[in-house]
Amino acid sequence: MTRTDRDSWDLASSVGATATMVAVGRAIASTDAHGLINDPFAAPLVRAVGIEAFTMMVDGKLDIAEVAPEAAGQVRSNIDEMAVRTKFFDDYFVAATDRGIRQVVILAAGLDSRAYRLPWPDDTVVYEVDQPDVIEFKTRTLADLGAEPTAQRRTVPIDLREDWPAAMRAAGFDPGLPTAWCAEGLLIYLPPEAQDRLFDNIHELSAPGSAVATEFVPGMKDFDAEKARASTDAFSRLGLNMDMPSLIYHGERHSAADYLGPKGWQMAGVARSDLFVRYGLPTPEFGDRDVLGEIVYISGTLG
Repeated sequence: MTRTDRDSWDLASSVGATATMVAVGRAIASTDAHGLINDPFAAPLVRAVGIEAFTMMVDGKLDIAEVAPEAAGQVRSNIDEMAVRTKFFDDYFVAATDRGIRQVVILAAGLDSRAYRLPWPDDTVVYEVDQPDVIEFKTRTLADLGAEPTAQRRTVPIDLREDWPAAMRAAGFDPGLPTAWCAEGLLIYLPPEAQDRLFDNIHELSAPGSAVATEFVPGMKDFDAEKARASTDAFSRLGLNMDMPSLIYHGERHSAADYLGPKGWQMAGVARSDLFVRYGLPTPEFGDRDVLGEIVYISGTLG
């Protein structure tokens, strides 16, 4: 499905299905012996979406080594990467609240369940921003599971291409308070100029002491769509027919560090391979299948 300026989706289609794919990674990583992350809501949310291959994966009923042996190593690497990525953002939020931040915003929240699973201080407010259908589905599904947020959760059902800052204020967001912002797995689905507008809005809504975390994907500059499709051919035999190159926006773009740094943010980045070392997992060999390059995870604070 090719992107358009006004496209929309649910969690089983287009960009929404990538959020479900990420939840698959969290679900499987949560069962690993290394115990790096624990997301008890990922698997039931994936099952509720109903993409058969994803459900079979989280239920351990799809043997990738048998169906597509050449993809088994890549899938394992992707799951481990999801573990270290999730841990990075989990640690970021814990550190932010330890510094006294009590207002949190998760942009393009998808099936993120941090409002339900992290140990938030009692007076923390977590805002989740995403498309209305995505917000409604997750809220209803978690309620049906009997899940209760561990913070005050406020949903902001709006497309990020619309006036989401106004919707945030209407939901109670206070730009005068320090905020911990998260844009995890979002930026490659935005055109470069839309990414810059997102950063501008974050800056304008941030009081001193605010924090931000996201990532930079260097492979977007020289992205090879055909190579990307070839690297995922094996996944079609698993029933996963998402055409990722058609869902993302490639071309040169700013990193959050370079864009926000001149605005007064103190930014730092850590390469994906260094995160594996930090969290004690063996660094995988992504090889020629790694069309996104060495992803850099970025966080920073506003002085």
